[in-house]
Formats: sequence, structure tokens, C-alpha cells
Amino acid sequence: MNVTEDLRRRYAELSPALQRVARYLLDHPSEVVTSSMRSVGTRAGSTPATLVRFAQHVGYAGWPELKAALTVEMGLGPDAYGARARQLVGRVRDHTLTDEMFEVQRGNLELTQRQIAPALLKACALLEKAPQVHAAGFRACLPIAFSFFYVYRMFRSSVQLVDGQGGTLEMQQRAFAKGDAVLVASFVPYSREALQVAQAAKAAGCKLLAVTDSVASPLSLIADETLLFAIRSPSFFPSVAAGVAVVEALVELLASRGGKAVVKRIDQAEAQLFESGAYLQAPVRRGG
Repeated sequence: MNVTEDLRRRYAELSPALQRVARYLLDHPSEVVTSSMRSVGTRAGSTPATLVRFAQHVGYAGWPELKAALTVEMGLGPDAYGARARQLVGRVRDHTLTDEMFEVQRGNLELTQRQIAPALLKACALLEKAPQVHAAGFRACLPIAFSFFYVYRMFRSSVQLVDGQGGTLEMQQRAFAKGDAVLVASFVPYSREALQVAQAAKAAGCKLLAVTDSVASPLSLIADETLLFAIRSPSFFPSVAAGVAVVEALVELLASRGGKAVVKRIDQAEAQLFESGAYLQAPVRRGG
């Protein structure tokens, strides 16, 4: 069990003073791992001595050990992109390099499948109840949000992509309305824009669906529902393949729950794509 899951499980058993620390850690994990103990204590309304007592109470030798465990959980270990890239240099003739990548991806998909199974139907219900759905993803997570938007739009017109193109992020956020659903995708070290969209969604009274890598993610901590995906990679950059698989599975379920009306809209959308020239004309079948 990881740090945040353990704290959620034990929260009710803590004293009021230790609950304040636990609540701050759960709400602001990124600040805990990047700030000094004194700064965390001030923001949490606690003393450094209370932080040490808290860490020991939940099973760690002290605050540095708790902080280190949370750092690893959030994927913020010591190996930066450059350090990981240096490990690849010289392996160009290593025939196991590509095999290793696909093996890790298979593991990511299997882990992701287990993680999202309990939450997928809840995520579908959240989206189906919303008058409008907005999907946001930035940098490496743009493909996740765009894939969801593009395919879901084939049978639901009230889906919008939030990408901030041309500096229009604030303008796009103004479309958020109470009752809407906002899907936001991000993984550690977490995009500033993704958190901004998530916070704007909550402020507008929207339901928030986080597609992210950890229950300690700042998106997950404020989300109504979370779909987790694994980001492990032997390369220098985290993988988004499982994140794309998550939204593909989500749209698949949404289509399956939509019945004949959804089938009709998908048929119409596909026909329009061929008629407009967006897709090349399907080959004519010849009798044989």
C-alpha cells in the first residue's frame, strides 16, 4: 500500500493535530516533496516536531523518510530525463532494447487494466449525465485528450477540446458551466495548465474526471472520478500508451451503452468523412 492510500485508510484514527498534517499531505503532495519541513509545517498549521511525530506514527523513521517515500510514489525520483537518456547511449546494437520497450508496455497495459476496471462505469455515468464534456491535455498528454475528443465526437456533438491554442486557455475555460464534465489528463511532474483547467472546472461547478498516473496526483486529489494509467518506460521519457488505451476503453464503453442511436450517429459521421473527402474513398469491392 502506498503512502497516500495508507493515510486515507488511517485518517479517521489520527488525532486532530495529525489529521491536519495528513490533510495537507493529501491535498498538496507536490509541495510536500519540494518544500522544507519548516515551510510545510507553516502551511499545514503544524510545528516541525509535529511533522516528525506524524511520520513516526505512520511508520517512518522520520520526516525525511516519509518525504522520500512520497517522492518515489509520485515518480519524482533522482533520475531526470538526461540521466535516463545517458543510460541508452551505446545500446544501439543491443537487440534487447526494443524488446524491453514492448515488454514494459505490456506490463503497463495489464496494470492499467486492473486499476481502471472498478472506475470505468462510474466515469461513463459521469460523462453521460453532463450537458457538455470538455477534454484537456497538454504537452505529452495532448494525444490522450485529443484521442478521447476525436472519437467521442463521432457520436456526441457536445464534446469540446481544451488545448489553449493561440493563448486561448482562459477563453476556453469560460465555456465551463455547472453540471458539465471536464476530463483532464496529466502525469508527473504534472502540467501547470492541466492543474489550472482542473481548478477552473471545480470552481465552475463541473464534474472532474482525472486521467492520471497516481492517486497522489494533484488532479486525482480534487477529482470526482479518477482513471489511473501506468507510465513506466525503459526510455528517457514516460510512456503515454496506456493513457491512450484508457480513453479508448472509455469511449468504447460509452458507445456500447448508447444503443442504436449511437450506431446511427457513427454511421452518419463516417459517411460525411468520406463524402467530404477527408477520408479517401473506400475501394469498390469486385465480384469474384
